[in-house]
Amino acid sequence: MKRPTQISSLKPSNAVLPHPTPRLRDHFLMGKKLGQGQFGTTYFCREKSTGIDYACKSISKRKLLCKEDYDDVWREIQIMHHLSEHQCVVRIKGAYEDNIFVHLVMELCAGGELFDRIVQKGHYSEREAAKLMKTIVGVVEACHSLGVMHRDLKPENFLFDTPAEDAQLKAIDFGLSIFYKPGQYLSDVVGSPYYVAPEVLHKHYGPEIDVWKSDSGIFRQILRGKLDFESEPWPGISESAKDLIKKMLDRRPQQRITAHGVLCHPWIVDDRVAPDKPLDSAVLSRLKHFSAMNKLKKMALRVIAERLSEDEIGGLKQLFKMLDTDNSGTITFEELKQGLRKVGSNLMESEIKELMDAADTDSSGTIEYGEFLAATLHLNKIEREENLLAAFTFFDKDGSGYITMDELQQACKDFGLRDTQLDEMIKEMPLALIIPSD
Repeated sequence: MKRPTQISSLKPSNAVLPHPTPRLRDHFLMGKKLGQGQFGTTYFCREKSTGIDYACKSISKRKLLCKEDYDDVWREIQIMHHLSEHQCVVRIKGAYEDNIFVHLVMELCAGGELFDRIVQKGHYSEREAAKLMKTIVGVVEACHSLGVMHRDLKPENFLFDTPAEDAQLKAIDFGLSIFYKPGQYLSDVVGSPYYVAPEVLHKHYGPEIDVWKSDSGIFRQILRGKLDFESEPWPGISESAKDLIKKMLDRRPQQRITAHGVLCHPWIVDDRVAPDKPLDSAVLSRLKHFSAMNKLKKMALRVIAERLSEDEIGGLKQLFKMLDTDNSGTITFEELKQGLRKVGSNLMESEIKELMDAADTDSSGTIEYGEFLAATLHLNKIEREENLLAAFTFFDKDGSGYITMDELQQACKDFGLRDTQLDEMIKEMPLALIIPSD
C-alpha cells in the first residue's frame, strides 16, 4: 500500500484536469447567468439528485491560449479544495470538463458582492468595518498558513452567502492565487492596479502583499475616505483604527504587520486581551490532531487519502514538496523541524519528534507522501460518508460488517506495520468492531 515517491501527474495538453469527468448536465440543471468575468461566466445550477442549488463558473477553453493558462485554472481548482475547510471561503463541490469548457461547481452565495453592499449602505461604522476586516484578514491568514498567496484581494472578490444583514462573508475568486514557500519571492505583476502593493511594481514580493491589499482597497471603500487622515471621515475615526491602517500600509514589506498581527490588534479584538502567540499553522495543528488518534483511525485515514482525487489533494502535495527540501519523496525529522520553524513553530525537538513518530505509521524513520496526506487531511474530507464507507470496506474484506483479526492482520501487512503494532492497535479498538477469526 505504499505510494510511490513520484507524485507528479500527466494530463493531455488540451485538458485542464488530469482525469476524465462525467458530463456536467447529466448531474446539474443549468439556470440563469449570475456574473461575467474575464475568463468565465457564472451560472445558477441545481443538482438533480438532491435539489441543492449551486453556482457554476464555466471557463471557456478557447480563452486558454497557452500551457500557463491551463495550469492557472488547474491550480485554482486545487487551491479551492485546499482552502475548503475555512468557513469564509466558498466551498467547491467539484470540477467538470468537456471539449469546450471547464466548469467549477461551488457553493451558491446569494447575498451579493461586498463592494455592492458597501455602495448600497453608504458607509459602515468602525465596529461593522472591524468585523468585515476580521473576516477578510482571517482568510489571508488561512491562505498563508496553508502556503497560498491570494494576490487579488478586493471587495469584488467577496460575496455574502445570503441577503440577510448578518450574512457570512466569503472569498470567492482564487484565479490569481499561487502556492509559495516561506522565503520565496515572486516577480510577475498581477492584481488590480487600484489595490496593488508597491513591491509588486518592483517585481520582488512575498505574502505581505495580501495584508496591503486587504487594507488598501477594502478599508478605504468601507469608510469612504482618503489616507491623509485630515479630510473626512478621518478626523472622526479612532486612533486605534488609524494605527492599524498605518501598520497595514507600511511600504516596507518586512516591517508591515502580519495577518495574525492584524487579528490581534486592539481595533479588531474590541479591546479584549489579544492572544500572546500566533495560532498553530495548518500543518502543525493537523499533525497534532493526527497524533492523538489511535492506530486504526490512522490507517483508515491513509485509505481515505489514497482514494481522493488529485483536485482535492493538490494543495497538500505542494505542502509536502515544501517540507521535502531534498526532493527524496520522504520527509526526514530534520526537514520537518526546519519546515515547522519556517511557519513560526517554536516546538521543542522532543515535541516535534512525537509528531514525527505519530505520522510515521510504518516506523520507517521518515514520513512518506501517503503518510503525510493521511496526517494532514482536514476533517471535512474525512467525515464524508462515502469516504468512511470506503475505509471500512478496505478492512472488511468479506463484507461481513465486521473486521476480523485476520482482516486486520492483512491490512497491517499491506501498510508495512509490525506485529507489535498490531497488538497495540487491538488494545485501542472498541470490542464491538472486531471479532476473532475462526
